[in-house]
Amino acid sequence: MKIFVKKTRNFSLVVGAFTLAIIGSGCKKFLDTQKQGTYSTETYPFSTGVGDNPYDQYIFSAYNELRSYNVHVDGFLVATSIRSDDADKGSTPTDGGADVIGMDNFTIVPTNGRANALWTGYFSLISKANLILDQVENNKEIIATDAAKIQAQAEARFMRGYAYFMLVRFFGRVPIVEKFTGGPASTNTPQSTPAQVYTFIEADLQFAAANLPVSWPSKFVGRLTKGAANGILAKVYLTQQKWAPAMAAANMVMTSGQYDLSVSYDVVFRETGENSKESVFEVQATASAQVQTANGIQTTSHQGIRGSGIWNLGWGWNTPSTMLEAAYEPNDPRKARTILYTSTAGDIRQTIYGETLPVGLPNPRYNNKAYTNPAIRASVGHNFGYWMNVRILRYADVVLMYAEAANEVGGAANTTAALAALNSVRERARRGAPTGTLPNVTVTDQTLLRNAIQHERRIELAMEYDRFFDLIRWGSTVAGAAMTAAGKTAFNYDRDKYLPIPQAQIDLSKGVLTQNFGYN
Repeated sequence: MKIFVKKTRNFSLVVGAFTLAIIGSGCKKFLDTQKQGTYSTETYPFSTGVGDNPYDQYIFSAYNELRSYNVHVDGFLVATSIRSDDADKGSTPTDGGADVIGMDNFTIVPTNGRANALWTGYFSLISKANLILDQVENNKEIIATDAAKIQAQAEARFMRGYAYFMLVRFFGRVPIVEKFTGGPASTNTPQSTPAQVYTFIEADLQFAAANLPVSWPSKFVGRLTKGAANGILAKVYLTQQKWAPAMAAANMVMTSGQYDLSVSYDVVFRETGENSKESVFEVQATASAQVQTANGIQTTSHQGIRGSGIWNLGWGWNTPSTMLEAAYEPNDPRKARTILYTSTAGDIRQTIYGETLPVGLPNPRYNNKAYTNPAIRASVGHNFGYWMNVRILRYADVVLMYAEAANEVGGAANTTAALAALNSVRERARRGAPTGTLPNVTVTDQTLLRNAIQHERRIELAMEYDRFFDLIRWGSTVAGAAMTAAGKTAFNYDRDKYLPIPQAQIDLSKGVLTQNFGYN
């Protein structure tokens, strides 16, 4: 769903801000054939159609938080992708300052501003999820059916479970805040262990998976579904090496009939590929000539080509590394769809939209999955791609999680299932490529198949915010070898699998929060 709520520091203003946003902008996605998430005075408030909910004013505020700078933009890119072996910071050597360089080079300190921003951003999302739950439980002025209450609780608990999944992977020990406190503060609650946090996450996502709908009416495109909850739950289980539950959760998505690999890899990352059969969970964004940025998200602008004139498309961050470039198999079409090369003398390469890149841009490679359509840039009158959705979970990711879990469970039947899942992703990738490209994997040895699945995840999901987390969950040997090969020699698995607890939060807690290993 294209859900947009003006940000506010005062929760009492959410309703008015939401109403102004929907009346003022129309919430129309450029080049869509139909309006998405559009409301008018005839359909507002919420009692006039399937899927409408009297708690939507609070639910939409939480959706809006997904587009926050501190949730899925700045620190998110650095911590999930730039820290990995597959990406470099890009831009100029000093751009981003000590905060970004320290996080990238594993010389990070507890006063790092990006780490603090991630902490506050995800706890703000948790606060908005808890507000929804509080309204359902305590606001007697809202008249709602039991079904509407359960739906609201399911969306809220997905948001909260997802936010905690990000936090536990970023920081390890974090406070569990179950009740709305009036704001995003989390400093008066002691930290729970990662195991305790994962138990809490599982409960939230299990509730969401049991109670979210399989799909929504078209005006709610992009709104959370049963598939999204089961897909994130599969990744939660996979991260903990709970292989059988991970396999089962992924299988629920795969057998739902809602998703497939029919969309070509080339199209998936274009604007026309948003909310396709490949989409399980996307952060929704839009822009227009009248509202160029306020209803969008900055994730694409951080990764856009850093140049001048028509090539002033962004910050130039999160650029593909030489390590990633060398990892592709011969003729793999995904390489061209992932790595956008700039031109050098005698080497004029074309973009996917037929434009010739100029000589002299500061980086040799950019993330082609974050490259925007020039026709839309012209229509919006803005170059920075605020209208681009952020793909958090794709169907191919779910299929590869299923393959990984099945291989780890083991046994002949599961090995066969793992191979079938893995090869379905490779089959989609090689469509249209020369004969012999990306042949089916046939190995049945568990270790060799594990290596093949890990390689496929790296290539299929390259530059999509999963690589660092994958390396950490695969263990110190795999992560250490990857970081060493990438020249990140300061990486220490026991310390760097987590970011430091922000010193600002420790200070606010007056000692309730304590620092992670290796940062004292």
